[in-house]
Amino acid sequence: MIENRYNETDAQHWMEQAGSDPADQELARRVYTSRLIGQCPDLVMHGGGNTSVKLERENLFGEVEQVLHVKGSGWDLDTILAPGLPGLRLEPLRRLRQLDRLSDEDMVNVQRCNLLDSSSPNPSIETLLHAFLPHRYVDHTHATPFLILANLPDAEGVCRKIFGERLGIVPYIMPGFALAKRAAEVYEADPSVEGLLLLGHGHFAFAETARESYDLIVAHTNEVAAHFGLQGETSLRVRHPASEPHVLPLLRGAIADVSGGRDDAMPVCDLRNAPDVMEFLKRSDLAALATRGTASPDHVIRIKGAPLVLPKAVWSQGSQAIQEAVRAFADEYAAMFERQAARAEEPKTMLRPDPKVVWIEDVGIVGLGADAKAAKVAADLAEQNARVRSVGEHAGGFHPIREADLFDLEYWSLEQAKLGKGAPPPLRGRVVMVTGGGGTIGRAIVRKFASLGADCVLVDRDAAMIEAALNEVGGTHVGHVCDVTKPGAAEVAMRVACESYGGLDILVSNAGAATAGALTELSDADIRQAFELNFFAHQAFALAAANLFRKQGRGGQILFNLSKQAVNPGKNFGAYGMPKATTMFLMRQLALELGAEGVRVNGVNADRIRSGLLTDEFIVKRAKAREVSEAEYMSGNLLGREVEARHVAEAFAALASAERTTAHVMTVDGGNIEAALR
Repeated sequence: MIENRYNETDAQHWMEQAGSDPADQELARRVYTSRLIGQCPDLVMHGGGNTSVKLERENLFGEVEQVLHVKGSGWDLDTILAPGLPGLRLEPLRRLRQLDRLSDEDMVNVQRCNLLDSSSPNPSIETLLHAFLPHRYVDHTHATPFLILANLPDAEGVCRKIFGERLGIVPYIMPGFALAKRAAEVYEADPSVEGLLLLGHGHFAFAETARESYDLIVAHTNEVAAHFGLQGETSLRVRHPASEPHVLPLLRGAIADVSGGRDDAMPVCDLRNAPDVMEFLKRSDLAALATRGTASPDHVIRIKGAPLVLPKAVWSQGSQAIQEAVRAFADEYAAMFERQAARAEEPKTMLRPDPKVVWIEDVGIVGLGADAKAAKVAADLAEQNARVRSVGEHAGGFHPIREADLFDLEYWSLEQAKLGKGAPPPLRGRVVMVTGGGGTIGRAIVRKFASLGADCVLVDRDAAMIEAALNEVGGTHVGHVCDVTKPGAAEVAMRVACESYGGLDILVSNAGAATAGALTELSDADIRQAFELNFFAHQAFALAAANLFRKQGRGGQILFNLSKQAVNPGKNFGAYGMPKATTMFLMRQLALELGAEGVRVNGVNADRIRSGLLTDEFIVKRAKAREVSEAEYMSGNLLGREVEARHVAEAFAALASAERTTAHVMTVDGGNIEAALR
């Protein structure tokens, strides 16, 4: 099931890049095998594992010290580099075994006090387990086969059947000092073991070299996979066209209504509907499996202890039924919190009670998060959990840790710290569609919204331009190739937004093109074509977005790229100005009609922006028409400065953030009294 991808040539390359220090070279080999582990989702998903190496280094006094390099918080194994494995003085950590008890606060403090570099990230919460084991290399994974094994009711018996005495077996204990001590005791009871099975948790392997430890991780995992008859990798990130995509915006709005304020962002959705996922959702015991907890304790901070189950009989009834199901989930979560918080040693504040995973019959598994990245993490873990549940139930039963243990993990400050506490970007969780997203102005708009935390759908008829834009902006944004003037194009684009993110929050209707020439000389076909792109496409996308906003029931925003031509005609530019003027009226009409639903409609009037619309050749023509130089034409405004695409993007972002502004046109032209609206 797991391919052994170790390559000595690659390992040597990593070591050569680390310089001449033997300790740095060995750390580089540790980085290499850590990345091999992290790049296999069936070994490690989203922070669900850690690695370490013990080295010798000289301190400032020239004394040789033993140092433990262990995975640091905030780093993922698949992309880890040397700074992600902070070094700690090993001997003070090992002395902690003499203690009977150690608080979390003291454990974190001791670890930070013994960092070689005070600016390093916090070491893994399982640092002491790595420290207490004597081996040079220690690897810890939450491999899919081991999660199946670890959650069986007779996990110890099955483990002995597979491995004999080659693995030590550690009972479930919450990560930290107590687990580290117990794991070390299990190892010392039989130092011949090759690794450890942590019941309800995961797998450790260890050796004196990086390759040997990695080989054991792969070999042990494949032995368990063979026992359960697992073939191939867990399906991840498969999304076919959804049969009922309208369910997702209904769900998105319902969750926000239950757990957030009126102006709060809705969750972002990540749909998975691979064949094995759809088969899983047909199980007769689905409701019972949903109540069993998570495949690994670490998952609870990202997907909660249970998914929301939406049978077709519920979601087919529409928004009200979905909202009632979400509210029932929230009520049950609140009841669980009350049960468990009552026994806590210190006061707890309940987290938002909204679901992070939804099992939707005939639709798929949906991960939910504050943005697309968080939703993807939730969906990945949900797919792994589905496989662990399904195989485990047939192999003896899926019985993970209890509700109380899950609560302790979910509300453990050291686990919550993994999620970060920084202020979120202002447009986090907002899904933005930009038509003409591959062009100069469209790309600037996407860059700006992405920098503010939004997830974007780029719509353009040029696939190469979309690809270039996506490569430039990076992240989790998606592209959709279409001609916005074609009938039905807007509805298809909205479907893409629903299938990619669950819905839409902001439409930036930006696509357009200039048609030059005197009206008396242009054909009817030319003028009609100009209206198709510069008015009717804007109308179609705006109405389609408004209909999607209504499904979500949370308002939304429509932003039009207008033009100063809408109020200040230019010579030989009527075929462009007339549809733009009509679009400006459309903007105000929609603001009037949609305001009561919380939909804000605004526009940007820009002028003379170098782009696919205003090319160098076109600038020459317009300058000639106005009888000025090209430079004078581009800076012919009150400020005497050329206006750039980024300035237009900033205007759209400002309107998007103006929560009490609608029916407004923001002018971005450097100052043009003739085009002033008031």
